Amino acid sequence: MDDLNDQFDGWPREVANPRVHATTRQVVDEAFAEEASSLTPLPLIPYSAVLTVERRVSKDGMLSIGGNFYSVPDTARRRTLEVQHHATELRIFEEGHLIARHPVLEGKARRRVDPAHRKAPPQRPALLPTSQGLRRPLDFYDAVGRRLAAEGARS
Repeated sequence: MDDLNDQFDGWPREVANPRVHATTRQVVDEAFAEEASSLTPLPLIPYSAVLTVERRVSKDGMLSIGGNFYSVPDTARRRTLEVQHHATELRIFEEGHLIARHPVLEGKARRRVDPAHRKAPPQRPALLPTSQGLRRPLDFYDAVGRRLAAEGARS
């Protein structure tokens, strides 16, 4: 491993930088020496690269981004939304207003649904207690059954 590291460290110094570059036709070390005074140091804060795209909302209120699915609020009115894809987070905008944020999912075909994006289902009416379920006595149903059976035997 030490030998490989030494070879790696020596390659730019002995092979890559002393050569004439195929495109610029300049020696790499010499070109760098000319440009070095014009270079400025990198900022202390890392550059935040953002990819902005538009995505169509599916019927189930999801956006497909990078092979994964992310929810949007049920209140979103537009079918096409703007998505800003940051390194670790997705930001979803409707008409310039931020409506959702999600962490970027690892892998493919994964789903992330923010529970706040879904409306609560409507309340169901309370079921009647079982003691009030029958409105007629069972004798009535017995009589109906006997009459239907007798009529069926006559025909």
